[in-house]
Amino acid sequence: MQTNLPPTRPKGHEPQPFFEQLQHEMERLLDRFRGYPPLAGQGSFGAFGTGLNPAVDVAETAEAVEITAEIPGVSSEDIDVSLNGDVLVIKGEKSDERVEENKNYHMHERSYGSFCRQIPLRFTPAEDAIEGHFSDGVLRLSIPKPAEAKAATRKIEIKTK
Repeated sequence: MQTNLPPTRPKGHEPQPFFEQLQHEMERLLDRFRGYPPLAGQGSFGAFGTGLNPAVDVAETAEAVEITAEIPGVSSEDIDVSLNGDVLVIKGEKSDERVEENKNYHMHERSYGSFCRQIPLRFTPAEDAIEGHFSDGVLRLSIPKPAEAKAATRKIEIKTK
């Protein structure tokens, strides 16, 4: 029996942009539900995190919160890190340094412009306690937890029958 269906690709080789976009939308919805502040530029998806938002990892230990942000193509002078209550704000701008002289672009995927990431910490760090380092396009921040934030976490014992 012959069908008029288009040929299919082998399983596992299908492009996934729909599912990636769906995942980003679900993450945004959950962030809004949790009460996290909205992120700037939430609508476009690119190689620079989400839109012009840097890709960020947030890790927590018993002593500190460690944040790593990938910010390629941006100099340290163009990055501003600040604290607004218990929300860490990473802002900056990636400049477009292209010179347009008789060029006909076939692809243009690199993003330029301003970005802003807001990361809720759930505690207010001590004055001048945050350490930051920027090297090779990667921003690393270490934010020690104050004593009251360390004491706020307690282990819950789970009993078995």
